[in-house]
Amino acid sequence: MQTDYYLRLAASGLRMPIGTDLLLHEQPDPEAVMRDGRRLGEVMRRAAERYRTPIAMPLMDLRLDKADLLRTLGIPESQVDSYHFSEAPGPDALDRVQAARNAPFSERNQAHIDSVRYIAEETGLLAVGMAIGPFSLTTKLMADPITAVAMAGMGITGEEDPGVLMLERCHALAEMTVRRSVEAQIRAGAKAILICEPAANAVYISPKQLEAGSGIFDRLVLQPALRVKQQLASAGVDLLFHDCGELTTGMVRQFGQRLRPAILSLGGSRKLWEDAAVVPKEVVLFGNLPTKSFYSDAVMSAERVRSLTTELIEKMRGAGHPFILGSECDVLHVPDAAETIRRKVDVMLNCR
Repeated sequence: MQTDYYLRLAASGLRMPIGTDLLLHEQPDPEAVMRDGRRLGEVMRRAAERYRTPIAMPLMDLRLDKADLLRTLGIPESQVDSYHFSEAPGPDALDRVQAARNAPFSERNQAHIDSVRYIAEETGLLAVGMAIGPFSLTTKLMADPITAVAMAGMGITGEEDPGVLMLERCHALAEMTVRRSVEAQIRAGAKAILICEPAANAVYISPKQLEAGSGIFDRLVLQPALRVKQQLASAGVDLLFHDCGELTTGMVRQFGQRLRPAILSLGGSRKLWEDAAVVPKEVVLFGNLPTKSFYSDAVMSAERVRSLTTELIEKMRGAGHPFILGSECDVLHVPDAAETIRRKVDVMLNCR
């Protein structure tokens, strides 16, 4: 694809949530659908049709790549959510992951890949893949990543501290795993891939260290993201970048100016019309209505959704920056609140 494609979508006034999960949970057996690539692809197609967008967004299931990595290391799927390394993985772990680069994926991971293939081969929609970012995957592999990141930000190396060594080894494993996932989705026909880096934020990475000149954000977040972008660019695939974490303006600036994704998706904590001043005009800003609150009328009324939608459109128009109005993250199904959430998504899409 070309940058002009996304700029034209922005100029058209496109509005879209990342709402595949809502459609998934309208199915009688969502778990079975998530293990069947064709059925999952059909859900993605129906979501694009309902939300009137040419982009078929995947499920933002950030557990998939961790599950793939741990499976390679012999750790069962049942432990994925709670598992953390108790010590730094040895060189043998890196060798095993490297050797498994072309190994089969698990049923759930393969279904995700096959859903992208279904969109690419059997619809006219833009097939978008998804992977967790290397840094965010790293944080999911450690019980206490914040301390290790802070120590690394002070210049302490893995040779000096076992916690930093664990960070370095987990980070290497994470990047290898993400790149394996990305490669499989490219082969499946993805034309763009959404890299989700919600942990690349001011909680995990100290703004004070960055202000003092630490290169930790560059080393742990930007450099691996740039390598993934080069992997995508070599195949003619676009980078879409998502970070709904608590960010500083400097972080947003670097995402825009260093990574230059086709679309930069940011969370509800950001004022996009202010971020427009530090993001290049060829990067389309996406978001960032507070859809995490749509489940509750007390927290977020339909009238408030209407007001925020109008305000965001007007202020982005005033900023003169290419913009697609969307959700701050994926809009998740919430039991007993599904109809409330759908009603507010409809307000977001249709209010004037």
